[in-house]
Amino acid sequence: MSNHTEPDVVVIGGGVVGGAIALGLARSGARVTILDEGDAAFRASRGNFALVWVQSKGFGMPEYAMWSRRSADDWHGLATILSEETGIDVAHSQPGGFMLCLSQDELGKRVDAMHRLHNQTTLTDFPYEVLDHAETKRRLPDIGKDVVGAIYSPLDGHVNSLKLFRALREATTRRGVDYRPNCPVESITPRDGGFRITGPWGEIATAKVVLAAGLGNARLAPMVGLDAPVKPSKGQIIVTEKTAPFLHNPMVTVRQTDEGGVMIGDSQEDRGFDTVVGQPILSVMAERAVRMFPRLAGLNVVRTWSALRVMSPDGFPIYDQSQSCPGAFVVTCHSGVTLAANHVLTLAPAILSGVLPDAVASFSARRFHV
Repeated sequence: MSNHTEPDVVVIGGGVVGGAIALGLARSGARVTILDEGDAAFRASRGNFALVWVQSKGFGMPEYAMWSRRSADDWHGLATILSEETGIDVAHSQPGGFMLCLSQDELGKRVDAMHRLHNQTTLTDFPYEVLDHAETKRRLPDIGKDVVGAIYSPLDGHVNSLKLFRALREATTRRGVDYRPNCPVESITPRDGGFRITGPWGEIATAKVVLAAGLGNARLAPMVGLDAPVKPSKGQIIVTEKTAPFLHNPMVTVRQTDEGGVMIGDSQEDRGFDTVVGQPILSVMAERAVRMFPRLAGLNVVRTWSALRVMSPDGFPIYDQSQSCPGAFVVTCHSGVTLAANHVLTLAPAILSGVLPDAVASFSARRFHV
């Protein structure tokens, strides 16, 4: 007979992905413990751009476009749940998003990519518009003369990611989740139909374990017969001082937060685990942003930072249950904010039931071994 103080599920990783899974599990009635490495972690949740983004996702895997769309649709429900359970407004809105282009060549490539994406038969109900300079300027009066056009999709939105992070922590705590910071995991051992998890802090037994440790999943997954071949992709972000609201819609590289600051973030670098902020990359990002919105040139920069995204070999999520150790799951993605609604409302209840939904079958790591 199991010890009643044992959790039903241990979630390893306390970022946006782990927090969302833990909330979904707790809302489904499970006793949950989160083991979080703490602030030493390469935490993608700290450095994300806070988009709930659908446009342009899913080339080569239309299921990813459908999965992203489903989460964007369900995000209104998640924002309501978080507000009701914590009193925190995560500033979610879905006004539609723009991709601004600074040359005809860039616009042509974007349009071509969208055509190819939408020729994947299932994506007929993913609306988007191609806008010239004049129509873009009509909708976004502050753009500069260098913007030749844009692609707009009504499906895109954004949130305040720090408020989201806080709301997930608060909601899980109120639901009785046992959050344990500074608890790095050294080993996971399948035992007695469950798992024993150990670290410098001690050990814990559980019936189910969910690996939501971002880049840490690469090391942990093989301990329970899973595969998570994830690598870091470095992204850098600039944040300006607060300014009067001028940008209601998010873009893939520029967005104004609910608090007034402007975030600029565009870079992807393959630099291993280096998180040093690099001046040349920031200069290019800043220059492009000022060409898009000349008024940004007059704003002071208050912060820059970099963080590591969690990237699988093809960029799509990895969701799996172990075949050799049933009850062990891996949940890995680089769009933890966009997919948060799916993780709370769809994936977590499925993990508790022990069967992953058909909608995520194509995200198994087995696709890397065909």
